[in-house]
Amino acid sequence: MTEPAGASGVGLELRESVPDWTRLRARAVTFASITVTENLNWSEPSSARQLTCALDAGVHAGIRHLAREGGAVDQARHVVRTGAPLGAFAPGVLAPALDARAAGIDDRFVKTWIKTIRGEAGIGKALVYAEFEDWQHRFHPDKWADAGVVLWLVRRNGIPGRPGWFHSRLGVHQHTGDGPGATSALVYPFTLADVLL
Repeated sequence: MTEPAGASGVGLELRESVPDWTRLRARAVTFASITVTENLNWSEPSSARQLTCALDAGVHAGIRHLAREGGAVDQARHVVRTGAPLGAFAPGVLAPALDARAAGIDDRFVKTWIKTIRGEAGIGKALVYAEFEDWQHRFHPDKWADAGVVLWLVRRNGIPGRPGWFHSRLGVHQHTGDGPGATSALVYPFTLADVLL
């Protein structure tokens, strides 16, 4: 079940772009997660510009980090160094997201990344983005998903807000394909306020 107001979002991978954020916002897209950083020290300037453009258009955009195995503390610090000048930790933006789909990312990494980003950025919320199979078999969110963590499940089943897997912290469901056209919906009872800083 999605939020009554129709809150929907999009996700952008590295180097993907939306040519007109104002037009996208007019189509009722209210939030966006934009991959800007990867690993320990890599960031994509064009993705950073996409984050700024989305915010300027009134979309509640947030920074997403593509994790790689090892160095969770340093990766979280890299996100903060890159995101702070972009306004990625300001009130009203989408909470920062950890893309935890890569091999070698485990519960310990996720817990450490969340703790570090909270401390370094001075925020309380974080999103963790992973595939349906990851949530079923690899991650154990009961070990680290407190009230400030929202799980974002990717399952391209075409049914907004109904991913076919449940956890009390599951709040966002990507229900269509990949690329800039991939759409996500909030999972009941989560609201937009639950995923914003």
